[in-house]
Amino acid sequence: MKKLLVILLGLCLCLSSAFSEETSAVKETIGINSATENGVKPDKTAFTYEHDPRDNPKAMRDIVVNPDAVYGFSPSTAEGSTLKNYADAIDWSDPEPVARAREERRTYHESMAELYDMILAMMDEDKDIETIARAVSKRRNELRMEAEKDNPEGLALVKKRNLETYGNEEGPTADDLYEKYNSWDMVLYKALGTNAGMDACLGFYDEYYYLYDIENEIEAGGI
Repeated sequence: MKKLLVILLGLCLCLSSAFSEETSAVKETIGINSATENGVKPDKTAFTYEHDPRDNPKAMRDIVVNPDAVYGFSPSTAEGSTLKNYADAIDWSDPEPVARAREERRTYHESMAELYDMILAMMDEDKDIETIARAVSKRRNELRMEAEKDNPEGLALVKKRNLETYGNEEGPTADDLYEKYNSWDMVLYKALGTNAGMDACLGFYDEYYYLYDIENEIEAGGI
């Protein structure tokens, strides 16, 4: 547990860096400029990741390469994709709805900082890993619901995905995750994780690559 918590402290610093990107930079990346505001749809600029999502089997389970998509990927409609309900949610080739979806996801990512504050506070209280994992897992599910509180259609999609993926509209419970991974360390990590496929579709894959890397190390027993 000690090594995991040291890594989590490092993640706090990584998150601070990831959240510092300006909205204007996002618009520039995908070609949204003043021409859009004047009613002229701009050409989409080419976009590539430093870390290729195609090398991540977990990401590619949920997405497909789509040259027309703003970030080169869109949700897969395959039965095994946990993002199949999002394939037609927006036009993934249109910079404007993708930019809106990206900002919504950024807000959700930023809300996750609360979970790190919870972990630090509970560490100060000498709580054990199971207690921390249970509390953080529960709050993670609540944050996901709260992120869609003003978006009924988005909330319905989240609940549908959760029900299909976890059998629970609110998301996986701590007990569900422990039964699957047999590790409270992994339950805690999963509460802090992010869907690599959706991050790839919305331009976040490089920013949160360290999270996918840590997950692989945990699952391999390196943490």
